[in-house]
Amino acid sequence: MRHSASLLFSGLLLALAPLACSQQTPETSTSARTSGPPAIPVQSATPALLETFETGSKGAYAEADEVLPSGSWHFTDAMIGSAPTDHKNGTRAARLRGRGRLRMNFDAPAGTQSVRISSATYGDDAPSTWELWASQDGGRQYQRIGTAVRASGPRLTMITFGVSPGGKLRLEIRKTDGGNTRLNLDDIALLTASGGIAPAVAPTPASAPSAMPSPSAPAPTAVVVSRDDNMALGNPSGATSSLSTPNNYLLSKPQYTMSYNANRGIPNWVSWHLNRAWMGSAPRQDDFRPDPALPRGFYQVSTGSYLGSGFDRGHNCPSADRTTDLDDNSATFLMTNMIPQAANNNQRTWSGLEEYGRRLVDAGNEVYIIMGNYGKGGTGLNGRAITIDQGRITVPAHVWKVLVILPEGTNDLQRIAAGQARVLAVDTPNDQSVSPDWSRYRVSVDAIEEITGLDLLSNLPLEVQDRLETRVDTGPTR
Repeated sequence: MRHSASLLFSGLLLALAPLACSQQTPETSTSARTSGPPAIPVQSATPALLETFETGSKGAYAEADEVLPSGSWHFTDAMIGSAPTDHKNGTRAARLRGRGRLRMNFDAPAGTQSVRISSATYGDDAPSTWELWASQDGGRQYQRIGTAVRASGPRLTMITFGVSPGGKLRLEIRKTDGGNTRLNLDDIALLTASGGIAPAVAPTPASAPSAMPSPSAPAPTAVVVSRDDNMALGNPSGATSSLSTPNNYLLSKPQYTMSYNANRGIPNWVSWHLNRAWMGSAPRQDDFRPDPALPRGFYQVSTGSYLGSGFDRGHNCPSADRTTDLDDNSATFLMTNMIPQAANNNQRTWSGLEEYGRRLVDAGNEVYIIMGNYGKGGTGLNGRAITIDQGRITVPAHVWKVLVILPEGTNDLQRIAAGQARVLAVDTPNDQSVSPDWSRYRVSVDAIEEITGLDLLSNLPLEVQDRLETRVDTGPTR
């Protein structure tokens, strides 16, 4: 340690088989987007969504019903928007303002076990907060599912809720922050235990919903899966986006955050969050390219910089950890996310560790990951090298990774501090003789901090860091 600056969960029946993050072997994702409570099998790669709003014509906020392909929906201070400033998949999305609501006038079919909703702010509005409420008595009384969701920015983010099957399930989405902000909602999907999209049933009149939950009504269970802060554990090196620190330059992307070292031509560390909200069916893009976000004056590493070097273009944040859509996957192929990595290290040892992390997610966990490197000189297919690309890119001597693993939920830092997390640290030599068994290289977080000078879990209280960082993990590896 460097001294510087309650939801339900369970496993998912999902099989992922991504290949190594190397340039030699294309990766074909056989996984499909997961989106539900425990024991929901994989959906098809091409989702058949319950409601996309593509055929809707409600162009005003006045309260009214709108008949859509899925059934009749009741709009309160809500409309269907098709403006360029509506953030949407396709040509239309629902838009709510003030304390707008969107409610089903029909019952979901028996067997519905999860609900998937994509949301974003409208235009360049400030963030909005919304909640999902459910009724199991045909719309007479409602209870909130899970916690409030904060929609921030123009990017549609998919949130998945689990619901208890049974009863006459109806849903209502409530914008709760009021004010002048507006909210876009799109691609509302109801999923059954078979993993398919639930068909709508014939619309029936709904009773006026109760504004408050009934103590006697059965409470739906919830698993809320959201994309959390990629740097929630802290900034290990105090990186900034100042040109005065080119060897500790902060690059923050939606998919990951890093400290980039312009002198070495590789990142010092990369930090990201992994859960089911980041995993889907997008194929591997293999579009290795320079990073346009680097400031002028920084050397632009290109895919040609590695040609003939004997080293893989080794991902830090792996391709298979970002498969929700093509943009997410493509972002992992920016050359700022690469290091010269020995083929055996990348394709065997590191691939096994990456796959283990994704299996943990399949089992109902979320993982915070920090990966980095240190030293100079590794051994690739052409033998030992200190640098490549005419000295512009340093070949690291060691590659390390820290995983903080905890069950899906909210208030992650508090739960980590309360002892609900497992901390796994691995430090491997960057050479061809490395064992494929990554568990042989388990170390303490303190050991990595000692050799790198980083403060890896700095957002946790010091006493928690003291407790977690001295341990060497002895937990399961399969």
